[in-house]
Amino acid sequence: MRMDLSDQALIYMQIAQMIEDDILRGVYGEDDQVPSTNELARAYNINPATAAKGINLLVADGILYKRRGIGMFVSKGAVEAVREKRKNVFIEKFISPLLREGAALGLSAEDIIAMIRAKGERKDG
Repeated sequence: MRMDLSDQALIYMQIAQMIEDDILRGVYGEDDQVPSTNELARAYNINPATAAKGINLLVADGILYKRRGIGMFVSKGAVEAVREKRKNVFIEKFISPLLREGAALGLSAEDIIAMIRAKGERKDG
């Protein structure tokens, strides 16, 4: 896990997303230990409380769990949980606005799906 943190998003959310990315890529499997808050703080030169806030987001989502006195570990079903979480974000961030704009233009969902299919079939993306 090595990325540069940007100023564009809250650091603790970036920490959570980096760990999620590593889970999706298979860097961390079920029951694998993830870096501690102190390790994250040292690696990214951030406050340990900030790192802990990112870790705690993942605990609240059921993606990580704590073994008292040992550290944080990847929960069973974490890959599916991350995918479901991101799918819901994708729907809210992209699909819902797309449908609203389409409706404003008089397009049905079927019209939009046909447009997406046609765009996907074109080689220029």
